[in-house]
Amino acid sequence: MNLAIITPDEKVYEGTIKGVQVPGVTGSFEVLENHAPLVSALETGILRVTDQKGQHFFEIDSGVIEVLNNSVVILAETIKRK
Repeated sequence: MNLAIITPDEKVYEGTIKGVQVPGVTGSFEVLENHAPLVSALETGILRVTDQKGQHFFEIDSGVIEVLNNSVVILAETIKRK
């Protein structure tokens, strides 16, 4: 599954992942391979990205996630690596 994490200024992360956990507006949820298509608003919180090298954490201000055909795009105003 491919992931791109993007702000208006830069692409913060791009790569192949096993899963991503995000802070949804109604609670945290995880996206794994073959997830159903989805567009959802995100709240301020922590993203947990799991790839072949381990886990990576990012703090986002709020944003949007789109999942379609094993491709995930996360758009956020600001993102900081933790």
